[in-house]
Amino acid sequence: MSDLFEAAGLTPKTPDLTPNDSGYKPLADRLRPQSIAEVVGQGHLVGPDGPIRRSVDRGFLPSIILWGPPGVGKTTLARLLASSAGYEFQQISAVFSGVADLKKAFEAAQMQRNMGKRVVLFVDEIHRFNRAQQDSFLPYVESGVVTLIGATTENPSFELNGALLSRCQVFVLKRLDDEAMETLIARAEAHLGRALPLEPEARETLKGLSDGDGRYLLTLIETIDRMGFEAPINSEALLQHLQKRRPNYDKDREGHYNLISALHKSVRGSDPDAALYWFARMLQGGEDPLYIARRMQRMASEDIGAADPMSLIMTNAARETYEVLGSPEGELAIAQALVHMASAPKSNAVYVAFKAAMKAARDTGDLDPPEVIRNAPTKLMKDLGYGEGYIYDPDDPDGFSGQNYFPNGMPRPKFYDPKGDGHEGKVKERLDYWAQLRAYKQKR
Repeated sequence: MSDLFEAAGLTPKTPDLTPNDSGYKPLADRLRPQSIAEVVGQGHLVGPDGPIRRSVDRGFLPSIILWGPPGVGKTTLARLLASSAGYEFQQISAVFSGVADLKKAFEAAQMQRNMGKRVVLFVDEIHRFNRAQQDSFLPYVESGVVTLIGATTENPSFELNGALLSRCQVFVLKRLDDEAMETLIARAEAHLGRALPLEPEARETLKGLSDGDGRYLLTLIETIDRMGFEAPINSEALLQHLQKRRPNYDKDREGHYNLISALHKSVRGSDPDAALYWFARMLQGGEDPLYIARRMQRMASEDIGAADPMSLIMTNAARETYEVLGSPEGELAIAQALVHMASAPKSNAVYVAFKAAMKAARDTGDLDPPEVIRNAPTKLMKDLGYGEGYIYDPDDPDGFSGQNYFPNGMPRPKFYDPKGDGHEGKVKERLDYWAQLRAYKQKR
């Protein structure tokens, strides 16, 4: 199975077979780690002070969920943990298994337990099981019939039942860093018995192409090795022969929400360079630019507001421009609006004021407007005092009447508190002046 490797260690050299030969194993399979010590990139979990390592060294293995991106060692680590702790290892995949398969796995585990053996049930892609299937694990995990190790690329908080999560520890595996990938390259070269035909810059490009995925890195190395280059090649030549790993980005899963959050917070934090970077990352991941434009409209209202009213106008214009031009020309208009927003003064005063007003409306929804500002289209309504004493502000010498527009008996609240930055600074000056004028006129 090729889902194994990841952090790969060095195994005994096998005959140099070609993919067409019987018994051929991919390089990633041949470099599968043979011990926990050979696992790279996950020292925070399996290093001397790592939580998993400490449990295994004491012969105990709790039920765990291994959460991480593809190609970082989840399957291989599960096998090594079971072996190191002295557990029998059973494996199923949620992609190909159903209720009947789960029942057989639990029955087999019960038989092993009756013979005094402890069993690890490894479930690959565990997030693909539905809620009912996940619930079926509970009695067997709780009674100790199986020690569950689940592997997932998705956020367990969203994809797994709370009851199942409460019986497991969640450990996060990291994307392989530069040091880990260098270790894999060195192991591959030792196994192949020759250095990769790459110039130093091309070696760095190779690591960039793999994007932290150890399995993909070893696949690329095997591809390069079999191309038979006689002299080291540069990055340009390498890119002509290899394909970059597609970004780890699913438009309906956690990667999507992480990146839009990063984009939003970069704008809020007034960092146009970071905002452009996350915008580009989302585009390369296949995100719909119109989705990003719609989210930018929200940012313009929530985080910039009246400090720079032009931001909302620009995001609307950027969205309309993209609808007319499409990709890639229309993406520049979105980038222009994005830079403007990240560079603009920020204020959430309108956002905070609106939320406060909504709460006040819920709490005082039975109060009527004061008679002075009610409409009086009929004689009866005029006789009842509707509109009596109303002052038309443009006719007031100050252009401001200072009348009360809240329900009678309701203390005057203050929802909107301008920050004083950008355009909102001028608004603050006007509101402060009107507040003083209102207090003066209402005392007369």
